[in-house]
Amino acid sequence: MYKQASIVNYAKENDFVILTHDLDFGTILFVTNGQKPSVVQLRINDIYPEIDSDYLISALNFAKTELENGALLIIDTKKTRMRILPLQVAR
Repeated sequence: MYKQASIVNYAKENDFVILTHDLDFGTILFVTNGQKPSVVQLRINDIYPEIDSDYLISALNFAKTELENGALLIIDTKKTRMRILPLQVAR
């Protein structure tokens, strides 16, 4: 998880959004109560660029403002979910 933490720090310092298939980034945001960087998690089995690229681009455009301000966007084949940062335990 050290590599992921380094990526999170780099993205935060440079105001980047992380696009990943790795679930550890969401965990890091939760544990650290992070407000940035935004993370887009692809929960798609086949993650080649030509597969579902229209769906991905549409989801990114829809969540543009939230991603600029700090969000976790989870994209799978059936739906897209978004949580505003910092992540908190649902009650």
